[in-house]
Amino acid sequence: MSKLVINQNAVTPENAEAIVRICPFGAISYAGGTLEISSACKMCKLCVRKSGGVIEYVEETAATLDKSQWRGVCVYADCTGGRIHRVTYELCGKAKQLASVTGHPVYAIMIGHEVEAYAEGLLHYGVDQVFVYDHASLRDFRIEPYTAAFCDFIEKYRPSSVLIGATNLGRQLAPRVAARCRTGLTADCTVLEMKENTDLVQIRPAFGGNIMAQIVTPNTRPQFCTVRYKIFDEPVPTEHSCGEVVHMSVTDAMLTSAIEVLETFGKPTDVDIAEADVIVAVGRGACGEAVRGYAEELADLLGGMVACTRPLAENNVYPAKRQIGLSGRTVKPKLIICLGISGAVQFAAGMKSSDCIIAVNTDPAAPIFDIAHYCVVGDASEIVPKIIEKIKEGRHV
Repeated sequence: MSKLVINQNAVTPENAEAIVRICPFGAISYAGGTLEISSACKMCKLCVRKSGGVIEYVEETAATLDKSQWRGVCVYADCTGGRIHRVTYELCGKAKQLASVTGHPVYAIMIGHEVEAYAEGLLHYGVDQVFVYDHASLRDFRIEPYTAAFCDFIEKYRPSSVLIGATNLGRQLAPRVAARCRTGLTADCTVLEMKENTDLVQIRPAFGGNIMAQIVTPNTRPQFCTVRYKIFDEPVPTEHSCGEVVHMSVTDAMLTSAIEVLETFGKPTDVDIAEADVIVAVGRGACGEAVRGYAEELADLLGGMVACTRPLAENNVYPAKRQIGLSGRTVKPKLIICLGISGAVQFAAGMKSSDCIIAVNTDPAAPIFDIAHYCVVGDASEIVPKIIEKIKEGRHV
């Protein structure tokens, strides 16, 4: 870390006026005999060179961290509504891969009530130890008790990395725990890699999806990240368990909360394209009413669902719950047919792990063809009806 330091004793009305004029960003101000630098500063250090020693640039040395004191890759097991969210299993598989680089154990932490059976199940997914905080007061999610329990585990077992599913619960819990631990958190990671020194390389789209940022937290532990459902592959469970369940003590102090849960109830089942095995995705290049009708018919024939890109969701052509991409849903179907979709990074990040990608586009240079397994250059309004016809003919043979 670095910062600019102002020597206020050297500030005079004359040199202050000159220093204020120096800054090209208008970040320096002078009032009441005090020179100040605002958040508009871009650290160009022009003021350092031109102020005659009034402003200095100071490089701060980061505190030394003994990384050997932090061991293990931990997965938060999201167990709500009487079931474990599938992203938990995906993260267990990824945690095992990451831990193999450093030879560290794989942990899981589970918070709730009467979750013993679910904890035992995680031992079939490569988890060495499942730490369970089980109490009647933890039946319903409340941020303060869950955070207290999570931090209690971190303080006692000091995991090097923590992986949390980007579920509704996980998105609330992860930043709270990371802030309590005074460490970093990277949200919605698409790639995770482990260095031999236990630094976790967290890769995610940035600047609207135009670049892929590599984020590392080298000076603090644990390293927190959240990952969306369907980003990683779910491992095949082993026949026999190979770890242990550790029951943790829940104290009264942990259960202190200003939140009272009056009632919980399930909401109606909604369309979830993330669970579809077959998806027909419609883009701006194929958003005509006729093509949309063909897409619906094709999806019905294949037993799948229709999805869309962001522009169509924003224009209310399809509901937002049908949108694929960074600001929509992440999907990993067995088959996805992309109609009139250029393949911007934002969209590709949400579906590129699909088993089979078929793309239809009039532009032979469309980015979607870089990730598609089968590429068809042509007009979707002409090609899709032919696909439908062939499917119908095949079923009558």
